[in-house]
Amino acid sequence: MTKSEVEGATVERRPERGRSLLAGAFLGLGAVAMTDEVIFHQILHWHHFYDRSTTSAGLVSDGLFHAFSWFATVAGFYLVVMAIRDRTLWVRALVGGFVTAVGAFQLYDGLVQHKLMGLHQIRYEVDLLPYDLTWNILAAVLLVCGAAIIASTYRQEPVRTASR
Repeated sequence: MTKSEVEGATVERRPERGRSLLAGAFLGLGAVAMTDEVIFHQILHWHHFYDRSTTSAGLVSDGLFHAFSWFATVAGFYLVVMAIRDRTLWVRALVGGFVTAVGAFQLYDGLVQHKLMGLHQIRYEVDLLPYDLTWNILAAVLLVCGAAIIASTYRQEPVRTASR
């Protein structure tokens, strides 16, 4: 009989970097997409997800973008709950995944969607340079910070937790 098979035995659980990173990444994608959609699309009316067609097409694209943000958020919370249940959540890896995903999404949005594909701009009828620089530099800083947090998990032994 193994320790885990004995009723009431204490079993050591080791936090899982991979699942915690993935949970953080989903939560980060959901949070940044939702923030972008609510602030820039709905409150400020600066752009839609897809601005190269009619306003109706832009609103439909915003709805699909919002659905994506909710899917990512729900998936992230599901993974967090499962890791908590299994006592394998590694908070540092979760935070690293979150910050990295936020930075990666913003950089992808700023460079690929705004510039390369031209789906939309941050704003229209203004000088875009200050907006583009702020958007992309902030994204790069977040990406680097997130990567540094993740790298620190490779230098740190995870804290073992006991469970019944």
